[in-house]
Parts: sequence; structure tokens; C-alpha cells
Amino acid sequence: MRPTLTTLASNTSRIHGLCPNLGASLQKRLRILGSVFLIGFMVPTQGYAANDVQGIAAIVNDAIISRYDLDQRVQLVMATSGIQATPENVERIREQVLRSLIDEKLQLQEAQRLEIKVEQEELDAAVDAISQRAGMTKDQILEYLASNGVNETALYTQILADTAWNKVISARFAPLVEVGKDEVTEVMHRISQDAEQVQYQLSELYLGFDNPAQEREMSVGAQRLVEQMRAGAPFSAVAQQFSQAASAANGGDIGWVSERQLPSEIASVVSAISVGTVSDPIRTHNGFYVMQLRSKREGLGPNPLNTQLTIIQVILALSPEASQAQAQARAQQADQLRQQFKTCAGLPDQVAKIPGAEASAPSTVTAAQIRDPMRTELLKHEAGTFIPAGRTQRGIEAIVICDRKDDLGNQPNEASIENNLFNQGVSMMARRHLRDLRRDAVIEMR
Repeated sequence: MRPTLTTLASNTSRIHGLCPNLGASLQKRLRILGSVFLIGFMVPTQGYAANDVQGIAAIVNDAIISRYDLDQRVQLVMATSGIQATPENVERIREQVLRSLIDEKLQLQEAQRLEIKVEQEELDAAVDAISQRAGMTKDQILEYLASNGVNETALYTQILADTAWNKVISARFAPLVEVGKDEVTEVMHRISQDAEQVQYQLSELYLGFDNPAQEREMSVGAQRLVEQMRAGAPFSAVAQQFSQAASAANGGDIGWVSERQLPSEIASVVSAISVGTVSDPIRTHNGFYVMQLRSKREGLGPNPLNTQLTIIQVILALSPEASQAQAQARAQQADQLRQQFKTCAGLPDQVAKIPGAEASAPSTVTAAQIRDPMRTELLKHEAGTFIPAGRTQRGIEAIVICDRKDDLGNQPNEASIENNLFNQGVSMMARRHLRDLRRDAVIEMR
């Protein structure tokens, strides 16, 4: 069975769950070279006033990127990436956004050259999926973007470019990539060797460069993005907007890897940072990586910290000034409650019979979210266990485990490895092709 081609465009899914209502009323055209060409579904040109497009930000093979285009895309990025829209931040990301717009022009021009068609139905399906993930209706998404000053045209252009480029990739490079049985076997063997090594759950953001001038630009840009993420911007949202790696479509998520699977310069950084932190930019031979360490574990086996527990907290209220006798009376009530406990469904009725006692709604957490020593204590017990937690500032507390799902580990199968190798090969070809398009293009910055 042939591997599945995932979404590989470097900027795919940059909208971070936000997308417009692509209704039938939209015009099917896009301004290129000052005229209009068809590509199945085109972005509307409505909303462009004459004075909006007079300022030129860049020219790509005679195709104009107006300052209005650039301003709108910057606002879109701010609205969807979590970066605070301060004047300083706007100025800092402006060059990076312009580079993305230049790449989009090249991608659309290549799609036109290959006579690639993007049908409205395809875009509608993509929009439906994005809006569902966002938990919003299309109208709500439009209203949100409008409230942030984003014209729908900026959004449509981005979606169209991403979709067209993915079709270019599928048509040109997917048929050229073959994954041999020996390659899969080699990876499986390497994973078995790494089974006892520390495993890292990582997300990545990649900014590539083609020459020394771009290297300086990407270095500064990567550092600025790191500052934004450390200030609170979600890594996944920033990666979706700016990363040039195939993983951008998944918010930069590359899953679990061992130290030996990483390039040495990245491995040395990842092994030294703490869980939940974002690394400084890491220079490689052709780009900069920013890594987020989301979790780590020993080997590929089950990780107790990933055990999911559905729990109910029980509190028998007691003031901090309560006497020893009052505390003992409350403790006896808690012990009686434990002895009478049968099911989580019936627990609220039991607790309601005790004055000043309450039970929380069931909540599901991972063991990693619970502090020791309570975490260690909970992991000793199975579902259906009533565990006295002792006295706290709120009173006598207890925790009931209603359900438990232990982590089963993360041993990949041959099919998933084959898919990963296939997508890596196609992604590498796509990046090289876009680099060649940049090199051969006539690009004038204003």
C-alpha cells in the first residue's frame, strides 16, 4: 500500500483554526501581473480601493505585493498567532511576513504554469475542517477577523496559495518518492536500539536561508519569534504561521524521538532544556531551528506520567482554627464515607448527607499534572478507590479515582514509519523546488 501524502506545504494551516466563509458569491479571480488568471477558484479582488494598492512592498516576476497586502497579512498573523499586536511586534515580524507573501506569489505562479486547478469544493472542505477544529462557525470566524481589522481577501489568498502549492507538490514529487522495505527495516532496527534511550516529545519551528544575507535575516527573525513565544504566544500557532518545515501543518509537532534521531547540534540543546521550555535558535547548515520540549520519558515503554486519571475531590469543610476534637470528628466522617463508598455515580448523594461537605465534578488529568506525594499515592491504586488525602487549609480532603487509563508506550509500526519516510522525502523535494523558484525569480523589494 502506498504511503499517505500528508499536507506538506511549508505554510499550510497557518490560520490556526480560523477560516472565512467561502460562499458562492465570492468572485473567482486573483490579481497577478495586473490582470486576472483562472485557477479553478480565485480570491476576490473586492475590498481593494485604488489608493490601497498604490504603495508597493515587493515585485515578484512582475507580480505586485502591495503595502495593503502586507499590512493585511501582518494583521492576520497577529490575530491568529497569539503574538501581541504592539507597534514594536508589528515592525519586528513585517519582514518575515513579506517573505511569506513572496513565497506565495512564487507558489501560485508555479501552480499556474503547471495548470493546477483548485476547485471551490476543495477549499470549502478545508474550511469546514478548520472551523470545526476551532469550535466556531464560519460567521463567527469572519466576525473575529473583522474585529481585528482583517479583510477577508487576505485570508482567501493565503488559503488558495497553500492549497495550490500542496497540489503542485502532490503532482510533481509524490510519484518520485519510493520507500524501500530495507529503509523501513533499518529504521525499525534503529528504534529498537534506541528503546532504552531517553525519548523527547518535541515541536519544531524551522526558518531556512539560501545566502548570507538571508542567514542574518532568519537569525534575527528566529530570535524575535522565540521572544514572543516566551512571552506567551502559543508555539503551535507561531509555528503554523512561520515555520518552513512540513510539520507546520501540525503546529510544529514531530512527536517522540530519541536523542540519536536528532542532528547533533539540536540533540545537545534539547537534552539540556527543561520540559515546557522553548530553545534559543539553533543554527544548522541551511537554517535555524527553534525547539519546544513538551515532555520526555525513559525509552519507548509506558510512561506513568501519561497515565490518565478521572478523579473526584471530596472536601469536608473545616476552618483552620478548628479544635482537635472538631478535626477528629470530621476525619471520622471522611472514614465513614470511605467505608460506605460504592460508585462515583452515587458519591454526590452520599456527600450531600454530610453538612458542610461537597464533591467536585469528575475531572480527567494526567499523572504529570498532579504534584507529589499525592501523584505517587494515586498511581498505586486502581479505579474505584477512595483515598483519604488528610487535612488541608480547606478541611478534610479525599480523592476518589473513578477511572484510570495507563499509558501503553509509543512503539511505532511499519506503516507509520513508511509514511514518515515518504513524507520526509516529498517535503525535502518541495523545499528544494521552492528554493530554486526563489533563485530563478526576479524579486524587487521596495
